Amino acid sequence: MTGAPVHTRIPVLLYHAVMEDPPDWIAEFTVTPKEFASQLDAIVASGRTAITVGTLAAHFATGAPLPPRPVVLTFDDGFADLVGPTAEALASRALPSTAYLTTGAITPGRPCLLPPAPMMTLSRAPRLEEYGMEVGAHTVTHPQLDTLPPNLLRRELRDAKAVLEDVLGHEVRHLAYPHGYNSPAVRRAAAAAGYASAVAVRHALSSADDEIYRIARLILRRGHTVADVERWMEGRGAKAAPYPDSLPTIGWRMYRRARGLLNGPEFAG
Repeated sequence: MTGAPVHTRIPVLLYHAVMEDPPDWIAEFTVTPKEFASQLDAIVASGRTAITVGTLAAHFATGAPLPPRPVVLTFDDGFADLVGPTAEALASRALPSTAYLTTGAITPGRPCLLPPAPMMTLSRAPRLEEYGMEVGAHTVTHPQLDTLPPNLLRRELRDAKAVLEDVLGHEVRHLAYPHGYNSPAVRRAAAAAGYASAVAVRHALSSADDEIYRIARLILRRGHTVADVERWMEGRGAKAAPYPDSLPTIGWRMYRRARGLLNGPEFAG
């Protein structure tokens, strides 16, 4: 592994749906409630202290201290289980977390690129905060942000933020890039839109030296086991950020950008 020493590596976990029978398109990134409970128990047993992305971002921005062994749990999109069983499982273990909501997917009648799935509704977003979850934005339609023209990019970032702020009654400061797709231009746009941080994917451990607008996360897949989670809690089992984009990553971005010019905005997934 490369990057930060083991003792400074920070696991930032990325969950999507927690359900028994997910739609095919999200099944690879779904864990069952039983698996989820076992993974949470492993996190608690590891002695890690759960913090929100906001706490981690404050460290990056100001040097605010972190607990000795932090862990961050994040949830993307806003699937129906989030408000209820998933939030309850977290709250029962006193595990704060951050939920990134795709506003078009959770607002009935709004267009969205996410395929059909059981979703929570926008009106229930304040309930997440009652469970102790921090709420961030995950764009309006879930596009590949790094392929969008500047006007559409700004709209995706600003409209999602404004909608969530209206229903929550306070500022929304944190962003998740759909499927982690970002670029220097996207990161600049996130800052210009008023976000204090943004998370990517990278399937890597974060660290105390990670980039505030490209925080690395470890994406949970259905094939991951409690043993994988235990290794991540030890600061092992994945490379550590920060590190530069690889040539294949850059080439894939260029290909997708060219395809986006031909086909218009595409689903990031």
